Order: sequence, then structure tokens, then C-alpha cells
Amino acid sequence: MTNNYDDIINLPHYEPKHHPRMSMWSRAAQFAPFAALTGYEAAIKDKAQENADSYENTNDDEAATW
Repeated sequence: MTNNYDDIINLPHYEPKHHPRMSMWSRAAQFAPFAALTGYEAAIKDKAQENADSYENTNDDEAATW
């Protein structure tokens, strides 16, 4: 009984002739997380702080009018 891949199962791994293999460092860098929007996190923190300050000032103003 023969299996579907018996003819290729023991062949050596293919090595390209026209370009070298990619280094492990380069391969890892391909899949590393990256910041697609540079500065986005800082902008979100700044806006959140502005909103918090505005909310606090609004509450202080409303408390003074009561």
C-alpha cells in the first residue's frame, strides 16, 4: 500500500539558487508588531487628559452655580 506522498517524502528541502535564505533576524522582524500610526498612543493620552480636565472644570463650574 502506498501513500499519496511516498514519492517526495524523503527528498531534500528545496534551496533557491538565485537568492540566499532570509536570516532568522529578518524573518522575525517581518512578523514583529509595529506602530502603524506613529504618535497615536500619545495623541490618545493627550486627548483623554484634555477631556478629563474639561470634565473636572465643568463640574467645578456647575458646583459654583448651585
